[in-house]
Amino acid sequence: MEKYLKVILDGYYGYASYLINEILNPSLHNYFYWLVGASVMIYLVEIAFPWRKNQPLIRDHFWLDIFYLFWNYFLFALVAYNALSMVAVQAFNDFLGLFGITNLVAIQVGSLPGWAQLVILFVLRDFMQWNIHRMYHHVGWMWEFHKVHHSTKEMGFAALLRYHWMENILYRTLEYIPLAMIGFGITDFFIVHIFTLVIGQLGHANLKIPLGKLKYVLNGPQMHLWHHAKNLPETHPNGFNYGITLSVWDFIFRTNYWPSDDENLPVGLPDEEHFPEDFVGQTVEPFKRIFRKREG
Repeated sequence: MEKYLKVILDGYYGYASYLINEILNPSLHNYFYWLVGASVMIYLVEIAFPWRKNQPLIRDHFWLDIFYLFWNYFLFALVAYNALSMVAVQAFNDFLGLFGITNLVAIQVGSLPGWAQLVILFVLRDFMQWNIHRMYHHVGWMWEFHKVHHSTKEMGFAALLRYHWMENILYRTLEYIPLAMIGFGITDFFIVHIFTLVIGQLGHANLKIPLGKLKYVLNGPQMHLWHHAKNLPETHPNGFNYGITLSVWDFIFRTNYWPSDDENLPVGLPDEEHFPEDFVGQTVEPFKRIFRKREG
């Protein structure tokens, strides 16, 4: 027990120190300012070249999404996630130790050039996230949490940032073992994080980005707008276009649906959904719905 308490305390102290250092010391490898800077730049491009010209610059619940930016990417980790995830990793490693397993690495790629490791990491991680995202739309209790992300009624760059904190836990938990089994020798995962962040924000942005043939590889706002469609076709009752950064998985596994570039496509949850529009309500509502279903 003392070991786990120490892990918790070290987790809080370590992440608090990291966050303070990020804020006080801007640099080219500073995740805090890259995230804020990328958000500001994409927003300025939205203002200059809006796809939906009748959409307000300060769209519906814009400031709620900005709060989600700081909550999901920084504050939640400080409040709970970082320390608890370190405890979970320690407990998992202790469990493996009972069977004499001290190293999960099954595939060594550390001898490859750094760029090759980054590409492998990016593609593997994106494929896993595509699968997890698809699960969100097909597994009932997971969908209840994912509804927070789909509750946005007007699309913009910050819509990417609105999601329930349970998604952080679910994504990282389901990604952990596959990534842990590959012995990446690089430490600069920062590049992958920033690239996926920028593509993700552009995919939700109020921009028309003509990708041409690249649409079969990269996700974009025209394809992803349909993922947020308010009214789903009968052929795809659980959704489609699950790609996070890459669209290629949807085309390979035939989960793509993109009938037109309709900038006025209604987005959000179906009309019968009455979903809270405040942070506390959106945090609590998924748990309430899950418990109600179990009791029923």
